[in-house]
Amino acid sequence: MSQSTAFQPGRPLVFRGGTVLPVDSARSVLTDTDVLVVDDRIAAVGPRLDVPEGTAEIDASGGIVMPGMIDTHRHMWQTAMRGYGADWTLTQYFVWYYLEHGKRFRPEDVYAGNLLAAVEALDAGVTTVVDWSHGLQTVDHADAAVDALQAVPGRFVLAYGNIQQSPAEWTGSPEFRDFVSRRVTGDDMLGLQLAFDVTGDPAFPEKPAFEAARELGVAVTTHAGVWGATDDAGIRLMHEHGFMTPETVYVHASTLSADSYHRIAATGGSVSVSTESEQSAGQGYPTTWALRSHGIPVSLSMDTSVWWSGDLFSAMRTTLGADRAREHLEAHTKGETVTHSALRADQVVEWATLGGAKALGRGSDLGSIEAGRKADLVLIKNDHSPVSFPVLNPYGHVAFQAQRGDVHTVVVDGRVVKHEHRLIDVDLAAVRRTVEQTVEHLRSAMGEEEWRRGMNPDVPAAKVLDNPYTYTDFRSSATHGH
Repeated sequence: MSQSTAFQPGRPLVFRGGTVLPVDSARSVLTDTDVLVVDDRIAAVGPRLDVPEGTAEIDASGGIVMPGMIDTHRHMWQTAMRGYGADWTLTQYFVWYYLEHGKRFRPEDVYAGNLLAAVEALDAGVTTVVDWSHGLQTVDHADAAVDALQAVPGRFVLAYGNIQQSPAEWTGSPEFRDFVSRRVTGDDMLGLQLAFDVTGDPAFPEKPAFEAARELGVAVTTHAGVWGATDDAGIRLMHEHGFMTPETVYVHASTLSADSYHRIAATGGSVSVSTESEQSAGQGYPTTWALRSHGIPVSLSMDTSVWWSGDLFSAMRTTLGADRAREHLEAHTKGETVTHSALRADQVVEWATLGGAKALGRGSDLGSIEAGRKADLVLIKNDHSPVSFPVLNPYGHVAFQAQRGDVHTVVVDGRVVKHEHRLIDVDLAAVRRTVEQTVEHLRSAMGEEEWRRGMNPDVPAAKVLDNPYTYTDFRSSATHGH
């Protein structure tokens, strides 16, 4: 699709007459409100704004204008395998990617996955994504990952990782340092984190990697509290060595003790919750119900499209469901009844936007709608859907009713990248061809039998419990009685 002439770079833009969710401390809802964008910033928010001559206008009436959503943990390189592992457990994921077939990914396959994931994120109104890129076996893979991210007009953070080497090994290599100096140049659209896990080994072999992060001035993001993989020992080691900081992002954090949560809270870190993943794969019960009681900041993520949907509407919905289910369960075990839900729709919308911004150290300029902030905006509007009205509770509508197909317009850094439900200047046919080449490579390298077996793991035998209430005799006697 060619670039719309209505949205030329440098031309101001105004959303007219929408319901605006600023995602502020008051959880405001601004009805019949305009949002003016000039260059890469929000210039004004208010009713019937006066705008510069020549400003492009988007009719937001009947729609919801919200901040762009922020995903703080997505293995983008795996997106070319969309849906392949739908029936996997976490164990099967580890075996497939870490031990058996992850090594088959060439740089061009990392490029394909990142390209598709980046385009998909924009389409779903996710304007910032942390690419938890732990498939960077070589610097060539890393260059390919960044090439894909920079080919798409979204905002990204490369969380550099390599599951085929120890963190100390790859962070200490000259090639890695050269990559950072070449590719991470202070561009506002591309940030850097280091992505690795802490095994809990008392020798703390990850210490050099933490020191590398400190030297580079970047945050560490780590899978913490993952059943059978990472536990309290890793948190304790990080804390005792002084590597738990406000910038640290702990992913999942589902199986940690109160002591570990206290350490995270005391050092100001945040947790990226991937509820769909935790529910299905088995990292542990989605942990927002515990994080809330410790005052730990939360952001949302979708983890990987090898299983789940690449949007944050699903993340918001499943997070509300999991948190409330746990709240009810805990009450029922005590013979009590929950009469008022503690976690509200506006809270998960905040986690999907401002919560992600704060986790990335961007809480002052992303994740909220107010004058002076970066213009990363999403219009939820679908005049062709009966689900688009009535909008009585806008936060609840976003969390429980809206879907990616309702994303009408997306703006990143002041640039319109999607309008009237279609991406602008994205050649989906070319993206498809790139992804198909990766699928064909993996399928042929594995062989058809292994490919099918990987996608269809064995189903464990299940015993159906004997049921004493069969009612067969009852029906028989009742019939004879008449």
